[in-house]
Amino acid sequence: MKVAVVTGGGSGIGRASALALARNGFSVVITGRRREALDETARLGAASEARIVPFAADVSDPQQVTGLFASTTSEFGRLDLLFNNGGRGAPGVNLEDLTVEQWQSVVGVNLNAAFYCTQEAFRIMRDQNPRGGRIINNGSISAHAPRPNSAPYTATKHAITGLTKATALDGRKYDIACCQIDIGNAATDLASRMAAGVPQADGSVRPEPLMDVEHVAQAIVFMASMPLETNVQFMTIMATKMPFVGRG
Repeated sequence: MKVAVVTGGGSGIGRASALALARNGFSVVITGRRREALDETARLGAASEARIVPFAADVSDPQQVTGLFASTTSEFGRLDLLFNNGGRGAPGVNLEDLTVEQWQSVVGVNLNAAFYCTQEAFRIMRDQNPRGGRIINNGSISAHAPRPNSAPYTATKHAITGLTKATALDGRKYDIACCQIDIGNAATDLASRMAAGVPQADGSVRPEPLMDVEHVAQAIVFMASMPLETNVQFMTIMATKMPFVGRG
């Protein structure tokens, strides 16, 4: 049985992906700051033959990340997949009004945590037998184009693309594949406001179409199911009619 770690597993894309991986033969360790939400994900997956194990942690804290991966290897003996999914945004205010604390909070969760988790995964995947594994980074449509008033989120998602490329290159010698999924307008609690209207680049406020988050979870399973000699380097999955390609 393969073993996965999913960050941000208490809700949204993380929850849907953890459940889908469990249904497809993975034992899944889910992490996030809210233990109650993690327990709910585990309860939803209880009917699956695979295990979903909650581990409450703040992945922007490197010591807690070390504890997460130590617990995973203690429980299961190996690691085959890391989904760096946990993330957050800052308030949608003018760039000049953002506080240093707001900036650092987003960088800590979206970028630093992805690196901390990747580094721990490398150490495990490098030394285990059979060697290797896969790391999937949650980018975003914002890894390609920003929304108004989103400097911290957009900057970190562009940085994730660089981390993905560097990880893919550095992982070759250890049989570690790294890839990125860029998601646009999945119907989660976080994105539900888009149906009512969100700011556009031209200054207007308009509703945007959403897609079922289960389609994202299926894409994660597809990427995770590839043999290590094959990699889906980048995948974009989005609501077909959302404003992204062309001029909206």
